[in-house]
Amino acid sequence: MPEFDQEFATVLVKAIVSKPEAVVIDRIVDDRGVLLTVHVDQSDLGYVIGKQGATAQSLRTILKAIGAKSNARINLKIDQPDRQQA
Repeated sequence: MPEFDQEFATVLVKAIVSKPEAVVIDRIVDDRGVLLTVHVDQSDLGYVIGKQGATAQSLRTILKAIGAKSNARINLKIDQPDRQQA
């Protein structure tokens, strides 16, 4: 079941936000590994990122441990639509 990482991330993120119905996680696989992009309601960004990025870092650590089990590199990106891309 290769999408286990996406399902697991969805469950985790939905558990910490106030609007779980708005959570969408996209999964892209390429030669560098798996990229999970998290989309949440704008008001929930703070919950997903956490103080000084602690929650986001914890999510990344858990996903990397899951990836290590199947020799896959899993990266997590939190979509922030209001931020300007450089």
